[in-house]
Amino acid sequence: MLTHLYIKNFTLIDELDIELRPGFSVITGETGAGKSIILGAIGLLLGQRADSKSIKQGCDRCIIEAHFDLSRYQLTSFFEENDIDNDVSDCIIRRELTAAGKSRAFINDTPVSLSLLKELGDMLVDVHSQHQNLLLGKQDFQLEVVDTLANDQDDLSAYQKDFTAYHDKQRQLRDLQEEMERNRQNIDFLQFQYNELEQAHLIEEEQEEMEQQRETMAHSEDIKTALYETRNHLAADEQGVLPLLRKSLAALQSITKVYPATEEWTGRMESCQIELKDIAQDVEGRLEDIDFDPVELDRINQRLDKLYDLQKKYHVETVAELIRQRDDLKRQLSQIENSDDTLNTLQEELHVLQGKCQQKADKLTKQRQKATKEIERQMLERLKSLGMPNVRFEVTIQKTDLRKDGQDDVAFLFSANTSSPVQPIAQVASGGEIARVMLSLKAMISGAVKLPTIIFDEIDTGVSGKIAERMAEIMQEMGANDRQVISITHLPQIAALGTTHYRVSKQETPTGTSSRMQMLSDEERIHEIAQMLSGSDISAAAIQNAKELLKIES
Repeated sequence: MLTHLYIKNFTLIDELDIELRPGFSVITGETGAGKSIILGAIGLLLGQRADSKSIKQGCDRCIIEAHFDLSRYQLTSFFEENDIDNDVSDCIIRRELTAAGKSRAFINDTPVSLSLLKELGDMLVDVHSQHQNLLLGKQDFQLEVVDTLANDQDDLSAYQKDFTAYHDKQRQLRDLQEEMERNRQNIDFLQFQYNELEQAHLIEEEQEEMEQQRETMAHSEDIKTALYETRNHLAADEQGVLPLLRKSLAALQSITKVYPATEEWTGRMESCQIELKDIAQDVEGRLEDIDFDPVELDRINQRLDKLYDLQKKYHVETVAELIRQRDDLKRQLSQIENSDDTLNTLQEELHVLQGKCQQKADKLTKQRQKATKEIERQMLERLKSLGMPNVRFEVTIQKTDLRKDGQDDVAFLFSANTSSPVQPIAQVASGGEIARVMLSLKAMISGAVKLPTIIFDEIDTGVSGKIAERMAEIMQEMGANDRQVISITHLPQIAALGTTHYRVSKQETPTGTSSRMQMLSDEERIHEIAQMLSGSDISAAAIQNAKELLKIES
């Protein structure tokens, strides 16, 4: 539960540092004193989006920090799975905002993402504000209530896993059917394209080789002239490099015995002679190969023009890409040919998954139907004790198509008297009746979900007198079962039943208006409740009435 709250530089709050106690606590204060600001700060700790405008004017950052005692709640796995240090007696959540718009979140001094902060926050605190009463008109909220009280989370998770697979298979089948339809419309065109590329007898490096051949033929005379001259320079009988090199080599060899230094030169010259002889022979051989063949050149040009036309037509730049296009067309045609088999396989798989989903959905429906009887019984019992003796409350379940949460439409039907038929609760219940219904639901849910802290923001709207007192008693009961219940209220009947009483007030300071929150002593509680009863002018009768509400003997 929430044991300590620290807020600094948030909206109208300069600094708030307060201890919070277990059981049922109440927070009172005049409208505009800052109760909603404190709730907003707690909301940021629970992962809500931040706005730099929330920082107190003139400050560069704000800090909100809360300490929780989790020793009675089984949350160890959350910290282990997310590699966060865990002190069950003092879990610290902190949020920091800067005027520059930056936000940081920490759990036990470990930086965490906002989504992870929200995940933990959802397990620690449930804040019920007035706008949540609108949830009563939403089918998914009503279904969530039934699932919570049916305790079917494991079965729901198992169903949702199968439904996700079923939904994915539906998408695969739909995509295949759409593709088959498109392919049927395009099959002639695809076949024509494939035939055209297949009949082109594409070879990956053919284009480069033919371009080189064409270049060689186009310059055949220049090439032959250069090769002829090179051959003559190397091997001419008298003035060629090789005859001259042989003569030089013979001259050096003749003096090797009397002048040993020439031995190294002759070795090097012999190597040069071998290399130049090889070159001369290669040049001689190439001279025979170089020839201008107009028929072959025409064939090459025609082939290259064909390849260029295909590349332009299929928007590619190489023969390799044309080959990939051809192979892809072949694959598409094969898929079209085998698509009926694939379609049948998918349909069979879908049928199996649908059966598994249906089986699990039926089980969920039975669990929900069983839970609705207990919900109706408890709600009638609680609502009658809250001043609605003729109330009728029914939970109906109607079958639907399979969907993510099962196959059930849940509706809460309500009538406050015997003369009116039950109708959807959001359409017929008054504000005060909605408040009592929501409190009754929260009381039931809190028994099924062991949330450490529940905060009610003016859930007493539209009620007063004995009804308000009974609502306070229900919140007292909720706070007695190892949890913390905090109620923000304007009603003295509710404020008087709190185990701990806090007051939020605002005051003018040299730096502007500032909100503060303090725990009230017994004497201060009498004064606060008397003020709630009679206004600013506190009468002796109001003091006496406050003592009676607090069950304090005069």
